[in-house]
Amino acid sequence: MDYIKLVEQSFANEKVASYPDFKAGDTITVSYRIKEGDKERLQKFKGVVIQLRGATPQTKTFTVRKVSNGIGVERIFPIQSPFIDEIELNKVGMVRRARIFYLRNLSGKKARIKEKKMSVKKTEE
Repeated sequence: MDYIKLVEQSFANEKVASYPDFKAGDTITVSYRIKEGDKERLQKFKGVVIQLRGATPQTKTFTVRKVSNGIGVERIFPIQSPFIDEIELNKVGMVRRARIFYLRNLSGKKARIKEKKMSVKKTEE
C-alpha cells in the first residue's frame, strides 16, 4: 500500500473542500502557481465560469473565460490540480444554463451577466 499517495489524496480533498461553491455564470479569480525554471510565481486568472465538467473529483474540471485586449481567452483547470493556490468567488451570476458557450459569440454590453444580489437576513432576537 502506497501511503504517500494516500496522504496526498487526503490533502487534495481538503484543499478542494476549501474552495467556494461556484457554478456557470459566476466570476472567479483563480490563483495559479507557475514554475519558470527554478522560480515560482502566482498568476491570477479572473473570468467567468462557462462550464463545470466531470462527475468525480478526480475528473472534475472547470473552464474560465475572460476577454484580454479584445481577444477571448479560455482556460481549463482541473479541480484537483496541485498548481491551484486558491479560488476566490467575486460575483454570483444569474444564468439559466449549465454551459454558457453562447457567451463566445457576444461582445461588449451583451456579454454581461446579471449579478445575483446577495441579501443579508436579519435575525430577530
